[in-house]
Amino acid sequence: GLLVAMAVVGVELNTITYSAAVSACEKGGEWAKALGLLVAMAAACVDADIFTYNAAVSACEKGGAWAKALGLLVAMAVVGVELNTITYSAAVSACEKGGEWAKALGL
Repeated sequence: GLLVAMAVVGVELNTITYSAAVSACEKGGEWAKALGLLVAMAAACVDADIFTYNAAVSACEKGGAWAKALGLLVAMAVVGVELNTITYSAAVSACEKGGEWAKALGL
């Protein structure tokens, strides 16, 4: 993909480049690819930040993957990335779209 091509030509793959790719996946409705990029980041020892995670949660929300969105909230807490209003809003919306109103209320 694009990130591989970037690496081949010497562009540093860092939090910013990965976040941009995750955001592109979110906008394209590719939540599974967004989550795959988070895995690739960890494998490359690149830390995801709030922007990366928010884009991934939003991708899951748009793709109807409410359980994956909630899983990302747990992952964020584990690695010490503080959740913000955008994070919670996307997670609540994901639960709402999935008919999981009780889960949304628990956030």
